[in-house]
Amino acid sequence: MTALAETTADLSVHNGFTEITRFAGVGTAVSSVSYSQSELLEILDIEDPKIRSVFLNSAIDRRFLTLPPEGPGGARAAEPQGDLLDKHKKIAVDMGCRALEACLKSAGATLSDLRHLCCVTSTGFLTPGLSALIIRELGIDPHCSRSDIVGMGCNAGLNALNVVAGWSAAHPGELGVVLCSEACSAAYALDGTMRTAVVNSLFGDGSAALALVSGDGRVPGPRVLKFASYIITDAVEAMRYDWDREQDRFSFFLDPQIPYVVGAHAEIVIDRLLSGTGLRRSDIGHWLVHSGGKKVIDAVVVNLGLSRYDVRHTTGVLRDYGNLSSGSFLFSYERLADEDVARPGDYGVLMTMGPGSTIEMALIQW
Repeated sequence: MTALAETTADLSVHNGFTEITRFAGVGTAVSSVSYSQSELLEILDIEDPKIRSVFLNSAIDRRFLTLPPEGPGGARAAEPQGDLLDKHKKIAVDMGCRALEACLKSAGATLSDLRHLCCVTSTGFLTPGLSALIIRELGIDPHCSRSDIVGMGCNAGLNALNVVAGWSAAHPGELGVVLCSEACSAAYALDGTMRTAVVNSLFGDGSAALALVSGDGRVPGPRVLKFASYIITDAVEAMRYDWDREQDRFSFFLDPQIPYVVGAHAEIVIDRLLSGTGLRRSDIGHWLVHSGGKKVIDAVVVNLGLSRYDVRHTTGVLRDYGNLSSGSFLFSYERLADEDVARPGDYGVLMTMGPGSTIEMALIQW
């Protein structure tokens, strides 16, 4: 065994994962209707040339959204917060159930095999949480353990993966699932301002689920080796979802500088992730980066020295779905799995970015 192989073979133990946790299956789902950016401009009656430019230069072709119902004359009025919360509950549960079932099918498992469900959402608040609602909806064993990660934003899928990888390592042979369900339609504010236009031009509805199991060498998916996190505390306010008193609802805010802030700090996190492994960036064969937006992807590519091929699935997901928040990187992973180009021994890096401002990474190996 080479020194590099010895180093990476020990990573799972070094990080507390005494059993190797592997990806066992993946599944995705979206809401029922998609729109092109041009269609949305007409439906929402957006005439401001600056706002139209934001939509049309987003590198997004289509997104799945559940728009407000038509009012008198066909106009779409902003929905009150109570209606938005109802929308989130309905869409997030529906998409989540379908993504979970697709994931279990991909893993060759059934609902009766599920032992832990970790649900992620940031587009609405639910108590009881999304996990309880999905367990009830699908008739999953009520003894199934569960966790909910709420409000962490676009980076939260990797935070959930960290949680479930640890749970899986402590329960070898048992199936755990990370489920990200983001009804971004339920977080829109239609007020005609540039602040909300940036958000409204970018996000789409989507749900993605990833099955994990440890202690079973027959599972063909990549194993989880290591995580790294970084909070850019000077930019805590740069991405947020907080109460807009003028609109009387929650509203997203994205600082225009956030792509450059994330890009400038990406090297810090990748260096920490690879520290002690004997690996260099050039050893990473597969990059699955959050589809945060064209400028975010460009900043990561430049600062990490990646190629356009490296982020082909990231840009493809952005083009076809927009920013899906916490589940975006799993949509990319599903495309990579379908592509079937990863070979035993290959390394991959998962990268998500979100409020905090936060960068999360994970190292995996096939």
